[in-house]
Amino acid sequence: MLKLIKKAQKGNDKAFLELFQQYEQDLYKMAFIYVKNQNDALDVVQETAYKSFKSIKELNEPKYFKSWLIRIAISCSLDILRKRRKVVPLKPDFDEFISGAVDEDLTSEITLKGLIEELREEEKSVILLRFYQGMTLREVSETLNIPLGTAKTILYRGLGKLRKDLEGDEANEQ
Repeated sequence: MLKLIKKAQKGNDKAFLELFQQYEQDLYKMAFIYVKNQNDALDVVQETAYKSFKSIKELNEPKYFKSWLIRIAISCSLDILRKRRKVVPLKPDFDEFISGAVDEDLTSEITLKGLIEELREEEKSVILLRFYQGMTLREVSETLNIPLGTAKTILYRGLGKLRKDLEGDEANEQ
């Protein structure tokens, strides 16, 4: 792996492509969680490929290649979200969510995704990296370039908000 990274840093296109393809699915999943649609997620992956290819020579620690890629993908996702905020949708399209039989697991998943969306960006990033990407808190702190203690604080604050919101939803159902 490190040999491939070193080759890519020296300008070997095939080595970079092989490396990038190893993480492409993870990047897509992470982007999709942020931008919530396939086209934008694919745009994020493409932009991540472009930016990482252009700047791979600047990667100081090859062992953090995946974290570096994820950081670029998060940045690209947030850029798309910022651009999207400037656009006012004319008509929300909820047809795909409305159906006669709704599975309870699906409802829980939609509820959890909705609650995660209500978190601040920093809380969302830490929780997604920790639980969706399976990173350790140390890896999360390195990926987001924040101190380990800060990552822990943000994680526990975000989890506390989610727990409080979930308990509030359960109380409303009874």
